[in-house]
Amino acid sequence: MSSNSIAIHLPDGAVREVPAGTTPLEIANSISPRLAAASVVARMTPLAASAGNASGNTAGDGKSAESGEAAMYSTEDASAPRLVDLTTPLNQDARLELVTERDPEALKVVRHSAAHVLATAVLELFPETKLGHGPATDSGFFYDFYREKPFTEEDLAVIEKKMAEVVARDEPFVREYETREQALQEFDRDGDFMKTHFVTKFTEPGANVSFYRNGKFVDFCRGPHVPSTGRVKAVKITSLAGAYWLGDEKNPQLQRIYGTAFFSKKDLDEHFARLEEAAKRDHRLLGKQLDLFSIQELAGAGLIFWHPRGAIVRKVMEDWMKEECLRRGYLLVYTPHVMRRELWKVSGHEGFYAGNMYTPMELDDAEYRLKPMNCPGHILIYKNSPKSYRDLPQRYAELGNVYRYERSGTMHGLLRVRGFTQDDAHIFCTPGQIESEVAACIEFAEVVLKTFGFNEFKVELSTWDPNDRAHYAGSDENWDLAIRSLDKVLKAKGIPYKTIPGEAAFYGPKIDVKLVDVLGRLWQLSTVQFDFNLPARFELEYVGEDGERHQPVMVHRALFGSVERFFGVLIEHYAGAFPLWLAPVQIGLVPISERHLGYAEKLEVELKAAGLRVETDARNEKMNAKIRDFANQKTPYILVFGDKEEAAGSVSVRTRGKGDQGSQSLADFIAKAKSLVATQSTDL
Repeated sequence: MSSNSIAIHLPDGAVREVPAGTTPLEIANSISPRLAAASVVARMTPLAASAGNASGNTAGDGKSAESGEAAMYSTEDASAPRLVDLTTPLNQDARLELVTERDPEALKVVRHSAAHVLATAVLELFPETKLGHGPATDSGFFYDFYREKPFTEEDLAVIEKKMAEVVARDEPFVREYETREQALQEFDRDGDFMKTHFVTKFTEPGANVSFYRNGKFVDFCRGPHVPSTGRVKAVKITSLAGAYWLGDEKNPQLQRIYGTAFFSKKDLDEHFARLEEAAKRDHRLLGKQLDLFSIQELAGAGLIFWHPRGAIVRKVMEDWMKEECLRRGYLLVYTPHVMRRELWKVSGHEGFYAGNMYTPMELDDAEYRLKPMNCPGHILIYKNSPKSYRDLPQRYAELGNVYRYERSGTMHGLLRVRGFTQDDAHIFCTPGQIESEVAACIEFAEVVLKTFGFNEFKVELSTWDPNDRAHYAGSDENWDLAIRSLDKVLKAKGIPYKTIPGEAAFYGPKIDVKLVDVLGRLWQLSTVQFDFNLPARFELEYVGEDGERHQPVMVHRALFGSVERFFGVLIEHYAGAFPLWLAPVQIGLVPISERHLGYAEKLEVELKAAGLRVETDARNEKMNAKIRDFANQKTPYILVFGDKEEAAGSVSVRTRGKGDQGSQSLADFIAKAKSLVATQSTDL
């Protein structure tokens, strides 16, 4: 190989020797012009140590005040696979994969490029606007703008039309560089205070700063992007919202324009069809329609009132969880809702978590705080009596009410509230037991999700950021041990997972299990957390086999996450049509006329004796109106009966989603219903 050549390793095992400076696009064209036309970006993995950051990528600290900043600007591991523009010169040996529209990562690239198209359109229409940032998101993209005059719905329509013009111009996305000092000087001159902040925060003095140009529009950005604006084929603005600069209410309010983009109009149309279906499943609307819960303005935001029907579902959920906990060796406990402030100082919550807690209340003997978590209470129960290694593990479970301060703009029905019931458990064990206990918690989480009808989930391992010691308690050694333990358990169980740096709890790393609902949406619910910190803070002990005193380690786990949030997800997953075992009213009885009310009473007694939840519509209404009302309440079974059914001791069965199933004997119907409930079946 000549001195100015490099080796490019392709996915099929072929190795191509090309001149240094060759671009992925040139390599794609040499393979197939069709492949080149289909490629969006390239995935490149360097095979030799880089002599430096030749491309001048910006540096970041991994933390962001606004979601997406770090992802846009921070430097990645130089040896890790990364996406690059098709026009990026390749100057060292590397593995190279050409990324087409079929690759999931390509969608984020086109959405990031769509954000630039949006910003281009806004500046062409409203040149006085100052730019924030515009990252891709899981559902699309957004861009933050500062403008004294608010955008209107009419403005959004004009902006979207201008975006179509920018796409039609098919302007290439070209990466350029300036010195950091030159970039700051230009942004300061133009009053672009947000760009000044990003360059200052995410670049080092003396570094080159990466920009992307399309036409006359230039934006501070590390990319990558699709080859040109013409590749942003299907894009639509979706909404407008306010967002404070850096998330601080004291800062200027920005206008955040949201949008989404796909590679084809067909995909875009399917996306909006899914959104329409999601709107029909909105738990807030169904909660009102089915009379499950409410939030009362007089009582306060984020506080849930469980109505009788919702309370029945909650009881079923909680009873199932308690029985399952007892079967798995947990001990049920209950702890107070308020505790002395001093307790939260010892636990560390006063220092690390105070912003999420309600302000202290002064009582006769001390200051108290509403509890945001159950763990300190469980610790006090453990500490109340001496423990031996023979007593461990101690597994304490509680469906405990907790209270956390959420800003008014962040609350959302049952999904984000200020008061909720956490299905909390804390396991105190020896270091040698930790991995088996974590494994058992993960297995328990799988059982929970599958029992309630969720068959797909994704797993994340949240670790700490060692460069941000102020947000974490404990030594480096303990953190490394804890992370290795969780990693080992996941690998031993063969569970694929994604590592999320900087998202650990202040006291230890955690495994988050995110379920996938019927619409393919991810929901964060179950979590398993390793804690070496609180046992040390509270000086917990057990007497070991050697007769000496040792410190236990601790596992936090919540499987519903919270009863309220899990219930909200259940409502949306099933669109309010709960499986029989969860349905608040399992069977609706419809007597054809008043003379059949006696038979209705007999049926109700027998069905209730079989453990089924029954409601009789005894109103002087037409049969079809009664059937319609039960159907609107998404009742699994409606039993209709008149003279013929009463004489035969039978019922005419209407099944939700299937219609009239004909006549059945009451005994046969009860046997089937009991079987479906006993097996927690999702079928009818």
